[in-house]
Amino acid sequence: MDAETIVREFCESAAGRDVEAMLAFFTDDAVYHNIPIEPVTGKEAIAATLGQFLGPATKNCEFEILAISSSGGTVLTERVDRFTIGDRKIELPVMGAFEVSAEGKITAWRDYFDMQQFISQSA
Repeated sequence: MDAETIVREFCESAAGRDVEAMLAFFTDDAVYHNIPIEPVTGKEAIAATLGQFLGPATKNCEFEILAISSSGGTVLTERVDRFTIGDRKIELPVMGAFEVSAEGKITAWRDYFDMQQFISQSA
């Protein structure tokens, strides 16, 4: 399976809000940098970070890919990430960069977004 397909499937898996299922896409030593937050390394740390977003999502979660481009194992996504937390709907424009190993696992994931947009929508 090519890197772009893996990233598409990973993004689709967000809808299930199942952190363990999402972790299956990563290597054990993967790095997740949810910019502007400090990067985390390893599945346990990635699970904790994902849990901060997916745990409170009470009704839905969606990583909608607007555009995607890949070169070898690097995949770039333009997305809108949507969450419903209680009665608040959050829509966050995100640029993501994924590095996928030859074995088909994500080794690095960097998301670039405006934290103030997230805070203002979730407050």
